[in-house]
Amino acid sequence: MRSKPVIPTHRAREDVENEIDYYLFEEGSERAALGFIAAVEEAYARLGRNPAVGSPRYAYELDLPGLRSWPLKRYPHLVFYVDRDDHVEIWRVINGARDLPAWLLNEAG
Repeated sequence: MRSKPVIPTHRAREDVENEIDYYLFEEGSERAALGFIAAVEEAYARLGRNPAVGSPRYAYELDLPGLRSWPLKRYPHLVFYVDRDDHVEIWRVINGARDLPAWLLNEAG
């Protein structure tokens, strides 16, 4: 099967940039920032190859058809995305410690 393009929304790109800044400036760890970037890239590649791999848990909980999530390796973040006909749309990359259902309700509303 051919891989689909993975297209992050503006919000998803901001999420990634904010986390990189956090690891660089708050934690002072270039290694952690580079590892986070690698984990995001790996997740995007996997989702492009197999978009059905993610969990539909939040789609069911919040009645958001098509929403899926996928965890990053070695980082406490979830990638929220929707599989479109011709691409995978990344909605957000969020730290799993957040109140995710409340955030998703606010985004959907």
